[in-house]
Amino acid sequence: MSESKIRITVMISGSGTNLQALIDAVKDRSLPHASIVKVISNRKAAYGRVRAQNAGIPDTYHNLVEFKKKYADEKTARYEYDRVLARLVLEDSPDLVVCAGWMHILTTSFLNPVAEAGVEIINLHPALPGQFNGASAIARAQKAWLEGEIDKTGVMIHKVIAEVDQGSPLLVVEIPFVKGVDENMESLEQRIHEIEHKAIVEGTLMACKGILEAKRTNDGNQNAQKAKEDKA
Repeated sequence: MSESKIRITVMISGSGTNLQALIDAVKDRSLPHASIVKVISNRKAAYGRVRAQNAGIPDTYHNLVEFKKKYADEKTARYEYDRVLARLVLEDSPDLVVCAGWMHILTTSFLNPVAEAGVEIINLHPALPGQFNGASAIARAQKAWLEGEIDKTGVMIHKVIAEVDQGSPLLVVEIPFVKGVDENMESLEQRIHEIEHKAIVEGTLMACKGILEAKRTNDGNQNAQKAKEDKA
């Protein structure tokens, strides 16, 4: 891995507005040490694929339906789907995988080989740590607000582990609800998405810096060990 560039694979499922934020950040050097090497989508018509193509980034379509057709057992289909997904990711030798609106739960048949290759995985989730893990987080937060259970929601960038949305957070942004205002879903989603576009860049930058620092430490240790061996 060159210290000047962190190789990033971005995984998406939809329109790719957070992908676009990352593309723009690489271009304007808000992510100075990053290069997006591939975009993977689990939906053929996802507009994020067009965004990747417009930016000259290779994109791959990887859909679960074909695996469900091939394997009668759904558990086996998911296992094989994620196993192939890991291979698709690792063939580009990325340093970091960013899940930017990826709507599949990642299982250990993906997570284990990626971890063994030393590749970090981060995810954007539109909720605070410990709240509304999984799907429909924004709708569930709005419902809880209207029922007086919470007074804020948020966005986090977190490390990905087998337990859904429970990896340690890199970045947390709190988003207060406005007293006296019953936000509809459209306005709440718009407000959260605007914050997501900034958070995905900031969280990715933090991950890149962590990877670079780990490499420097590792290189320093190797150099010290070599010097010790040369003196022996």
